[in-house]
Amino acid sequence: MKKSLSISDPIALAIFQSGIHSIAEEMGAALRRTAISPNIKERRDYSCAIFDAQRRVIAMGDHMPVHLGSMPMSVKIAAESLPLQPGDMAMLNDPYAGGTHLPDITLVLPVFIEKHSSPFFYVAARAHHADVGGMFAGSMGPAREIYQEGIRIPPVRIMRGGEIDREMLSLILHNVRTPEEREGDLAAQIGACRLGERRLREIVEKYGLDDVSALAEALLSYSDRLMRAELQKLTAGTFHAEDFLDDDGVSDEPLRIAVAITIAPEAGSLTIDFSGSSPQAAGSINAVYAITWSACFYVLRCLLAEDAPATAGLMNSITVLAPEGTIVNARPPAAVAGGNVETSQRIVDVLLRALAQAAPQRIPAASAGTMSNLTIGGIDPRTGQTFTYYETTAGGMGARLGLDGISGIHTHMTNSLNTPVEALEYAYPFRVRSYGYRQGSGGDGQYRGGDGLVREIELLTDSQVTLLSDRRKFPPYGLAGGQPGAGSRALLIESGKDPVELPSKCSVHAAKGARIRIETPGGGGWG
Repeated sequence: MKKSLSISDPIALAIFQSGIHSIAEEMGAALRRTAISPNIKERRDYSCAIFDAQRRVIAMGDHMPVHLGSMPMSVKIAAESLPLQPGDMAMLNDPYAGGTHLPDITLVLPVFIEKHSSPFFYVAARAHHADVGGMFAGSMGPAREIYQEGIRIPPVRIMRGGEIDREMLSLILHNVRTPEEREGDLAAQIGACRLGERRLREIVEKYGLDDVSALAEALLSYSDRLMRAELQKLTAGTFHAEDFLDDDGVSDEPLRIAVAITIAPEAGSLTIDFSGSSPQAAGSINAVYAITWSACFYVLRCLLAEDAPATAGLMNSITVLAPEGTIVNARPPAAVAGGNVETSQRIVDVLLRALAQAAPQRIPAASAGTMSNLTIGGIDPRTGQTFTYYETTAGGMGARLGLDGISGIHTHMTNSLNTPVEALEYAYPFRVRSYGYRQGSGGDGQYRGGDGLVREIELLTDSQVTLLSDRRKFPPYGLAGGQPGAGSRALLIESGKDPVELPSKCSVHAAKGARIRIETPGGGGWG
């Protein structure tokens, strides 16, 4: 006998919200436990979410903001491009089809209920794969066009009728450096989606499809009301801000991100306009529209209480304008690997800088503002096999009214962990020489910015080393009179030679015994 949940009962809605959120969280836990690569298993560089029949997100795991805000576009395009049948599962990574950058592969599974001919839900799992081919080991280098960044996957079926499409899988695996690891991680994503499908069917079996559909609609409406109510508390007006990326890795010219946020409290609406931002660049720091939308979603979600449901309803009253052909809405064939990790962070910094004018007591100073991406590839002498290592390195959090910033933590668009030293040295031919806080790198102020990190890795084999980072020329800003944090730095240290400072975006070949030292930015001070 099915239980009944009244959509007019706030307790019933809270139960549904918690239940549907727990499914996304359980999907993530299953993906983490069964993945092969340290990047997913240890660093948790993945995200899972649930969507209704109209492809509107109704629940997200507490995973990666840069994944989650953009994932609905991938689900929408996959569902519209492919006539998915029961047992089918879509796969894609194309940044120009709702993706972010090529290493982020998304699987989308339609959930059919009973004998209905169309899906009532979709579940999706996105994970950053440590290599998807291209000219740089790890697929995260300073490329000049997207074709150099790896294999580009439009919406295709990875499963048909409940069976893996071995031909499609073989095509993918023949274009990456670490096929066994990729196959294992894709299998973990498939399992996570299957788990989500099973849990959704259990909820429908328990409460009935009509009640579940009505509650999903009520949850979307509730999110909409929460956001409109929050916007009504803000100061009316148009608030401008700008910040810069150091360069694109090709030329030395800074790239501007400009924003104008117009708040209309009486209407409970907000418009974000990125007009005036730099044209798309020759290097790989271009962001597609899905990334820009994701950064806006993240910042606005941060205005709400932590338990507010993160659904598509949050953006009903929000307009995001990003001119095509700019660094915040690039068009093919622009390279985009760094747009996902670096430009997304700067977009957040600019949005917060503008909002600080409307809500000065609520907005923190700038955090590190770079994911300090490091990829290393080569042949592991222990196995004779190719390896690819990818990791983002944490920095300092910006201070805010009443609190110092936290040191050595991933902030804003990344929500990952570090790879523990033991796991790092076990999985790769590395030796970690030092790892600790970068003392004094946080900005001064009444409340001090958090310190960045110092990490030094010795290479135990000849390797290709690639950096995608930022915040060299333009350090994280302080607010309310606080001082900026220290900028980033990276060194190549070889025996018998003076240390060489590496550009923020580069790829070099380093010999066995060389050390790579990463120094990440501190957060800005407040007051």
